[in-house]
This record gives sequence, structure tokens and C-alpha cells, in this order.
Amino acid sequence: MTKEREYDLQDRLVDYAVRIIKLSEALPETKAGKHIATQLLRSGTAPAPNYGEAQSAESRADFVHKLKVGLKELRETDIWLKVIVKAQMVKPASLIALLLQETDELIAILFTSVMTARKSKPR
Repeated sequence: MTKEREYDLQDRLVDYAVRIIKLSEALPETKAGKHIATQLLRSGTAPAPNYGEAQSAESRADFVHKLKVGLKELRETDIWLKVIVKAQMVKPASLIALLLQETDELIAILFTSVMTARKSKPR
């Protein structure tokens, strides 16, 4: 009998990607809105599959690399979210506050995971 995990980072990243998709759909149909939606979709949905790939990494270096790619995409997404807020593209901007908080938390988790993986001794 397997015990269901209370916390699953992959599920959290997938939920994050879904929230990013919904936000991108809510952006205005302007030239800027379409551009940012495309960039946001690309960067905000990438961490989940990158984390999934890391789970099947061929080496510790490969694992760290894939986590770092996911981390890079989260940092880019953070910037796009801040641009959306400053440009007042979604009203009220407070709707993005929780997404920004989740972005910060995911960045911290992946950063810590990278640092831990780098320090771990090979098995």
C-alpha cells in the first residue's frame, strides 16, 4: 500500500502552469498583450516539464542542469508578471499578487534543490 504524498512539486508546477495559461488568456488582445501572452506562456509553462525531465536525469549534472533551466524560466516569468502589473494589463492587479508569491516560492524551492544537489555526494 503506497501512501499518497501530501506535497508534490510536480503537481504544484503543473498547477502553476495552468494559472499562467489562464492569465495569458486574460491579457488584452493588443499588440503588447499578445506579445507578453506568448512570452509568459513559454516561460511560465516550461518549469513543469523541465522538472519532469530532471526526474529522469542521466546524471547529477544533468539533474542540476534541468532544474537550473526551470529556475531560469521561473525568473523570466517573474519579470513578465511584474511588467503586466506595472503596465496595468490586468485589473485588478491584486489578482497577480498570489501568482507572484507562488513564483517567488517556486524559485526558492528550485534554487535550494539545485544547491542541495550540487553539495550531495555521488551514491
